[in-house]
Amino acid sequence: MGAKRAPPVMCIASCELFGGNRLAAFPTACALEMVHAASLIHDDLPCMDDDPSRRGQPSNHTVFGVDMAILAGDALFPLGFRHIVSHTPTDLVPETRLLRVIAEIARSVGSTGMAAGQFLDLEGGPNAVDFVQEKKFGEMAESSAVCGGLLGGASDEELQLLRKYGRAVGVLYQVRSDVLEAKTETQDKNEDKKRRSKSYVGVYGVEKAMEVAEDLKAQAKKALDGLEKYGEKLLPLYSFVDYADDRGFSLDVEI
Repeated sequence: MGAKRAPPVMCIASCELFGGNRLAAFPTACALEMVHAASLIHDDLPCMDDDPSRRGQPSNHTVFGVDMAILAGDALFPLGFRHIVSHTPTDLVPETRLLRVIAEIARSVGSTGMAAGQFLDLEGGPNAVDFVQEKKFGEMAESSAVCGGLLGGASDEELQLLRKYGRAVGVLYQVRSDVLEAKTETQDKNEDKKRRSKSYVGVYGVEKAMEVAEDLKAQAKKALDGLEKYGEKLLPLYSFVDYADDRGFSLDVEI
């Protein structure tokens, strides 16, 4: 499982942690990936990060044009909400929980969420790196974990722990990606400094970025420690934290 495709799985794992049926989480998990895909399509646009490729393939606007890419993203956002409402089993999830799930996703992508991160990515200076990383990358994972908890019936205190966990994991994955990319770019002598200007690697360098990653892993695990009463059910969520090391994050990188 790729780290960039983690949101749906994190949602399902969080739901099952609190005794929820995974069938209750599937529609929201799908919706989260729709929202995630929409954000990536818009993120790649020439007026945003101006990236011609995504996951090794031409980005949406490269293939279909900027106009179609904007429309694709615009359509995916409401489609996700519609999917939740239309496909979540009403016998498994009370309406009040479903409304909180929809509000949570809307919050994560709105003016105080990912949109705010993209704004400062475009307009802010290097000192905005923490805010940019948390909003652009932490919000999606935070929302995924919290939505799963909501569907599973987590308490407010448990949801707060999931927030801290998800946000830390979301930023961790991006820091890890930046570090590994920096290693590749150094070897290829083809570093894109503009695109990484708002990353921890671009602002602080690889060594500091790796220190940040270690702190993020500690934050995520500390949040899960607060849910230790759930025992082995926590293992899927711990696995997201350990994924970075499994993929060679701790390799020595020299720049």
